[in-house]
Amino acid sequence: MDVLSQALAKSRQTISAYEDYADRYDAIVRHVPNEREQASLKRLVAIAGTSGRVLEVGSGAGYDADFLEGLGVKVRRTDATKRFLELQAARGKHGELLDLLTDDLGGPYDAVLALAVLIHVPRDQTDQVLAKIAGSLRPGGALLVSMRNGDGETSGNYHTVLWRRDDFAARLEAAGLILLRDDFNIGRNTEEWNTFLAVKPA
Repeated sequence: MDVLSQALAKSRQTISAYEDYADRYDAIVRHVPNEREQASLKRLVAIAGTSGRVLEVGSGAGYDADFLEGLGVKVRRTDATKRFLELQAARGKHGELLDLLTDDLGGPYDAVLALAVLIHVPRDQTDQVLAKIAGSLRPGGALLVSMRNGDGETSGNYHTVLWRRDDFAARLEAAGLILLRDDFNIGRNTEEWNTFLAVKPA
């Protein structure tokens, strides 16, 4: 099996697990971003512009998109998990099926939002995915992305790749993006996260 086939197999396994877990996830996740998350999203909008167009990959239940739309931007909600899109549709929100590994992202967008999503991209596909995201941004456009902090990866139902802060920052720069800021926080189950805000050179 070649590298891409292995990556797609891991991705399909993760998506399948989310299909089964989506309703439970929707029940336990915050429906309004916390203050730290709101501050990050506001910084993204400050770059995108209040009439900007944002691509959200891995929208999940869609509550970050709700918050962004409340700030005036237009959000293209996407996810690789059909059940998440169904949950959004049930509350009148339109989302589209999109696979980061295989699909064209379209664009150009004023910003891309990818919170707790690229953790499921296999390490050997990360550069390609970041290059694809960078290519979908307009000059001066921004990427807000959060990654699990640490070493190695986890298998099981959800294939998760951990990155050290400096290592992932280097991947962003290799994709042609300029890192503006990064923030560290402790999430649920004492998981460590780094959130990066980067821009495409104007």
